[in-house]
Amino acid sequence: MSLRSERVIILDRDGVINEDSDDYIKSLAEWKPLPRSIDAIVRLSHAGYRIAIASNQSGIGRNLFPLGELNAMHQLLRELVVAQGGRIEMIAFCPHTPNEHCDCRKPNTGLLKEIANRMNISLVGVPLIGDSVSDIIAARRVGATPWLVMTGKGKRTLAQLRAQDEIFDDLLVCSDLCAAVSVLLNREN
Repeated sequence: MSLRSERVIILDRDGVINEDSDDYIKSLAEWKPLPRSIDAIVRLSHAGYRIAIASNQSGIGRNLFPLGELNAMHQLLRELVVAQGGRIEMIAFCPHTPNEHCDCRKPNTGLLKEIANRMNISLVGVPLIGDSVSDIIAARRVGATPWLVMTGKGKRTLAQLRAQDEIFDDLLVCSDLCAAVSVLLNREN
């Protein structure tokens, strides 16, 4: 089995694509795209990127919302992207709580390995755009390139990294997903 060398990007969901909440995004009514995030995903798709989403969704394991509600949120996300001519190839999520010690909950690598297997890709150098320390660690563990956005938990994450002197030389920091996509696409030109 040979791995495809196409352009791929992995996005976190809450805080990167849509608003986040410390109380969890529990319903379709609470799921609100961040400004310009859908446009950014569409731009990636039009530029030839295969797009995957990797998201911790412990609200399922905490019984805060049912799987059907999560599926409805993901369906709306896909519909918004498709309406503008884009495509999200895959959405992988972890429904477990931290106490379950699963392999799929970021910063563990199970979700990313699932994406690699299902999309038949290598994760080395793949941009992973997130807003949390767990996104950064997961990316580093599989050889992906971590990007941090200042939406969601991004500002808190950057402050935490600075306080611990844990700034990675390869960590790219952008104001939001739209800015990150602009940087990524401008690097290619």
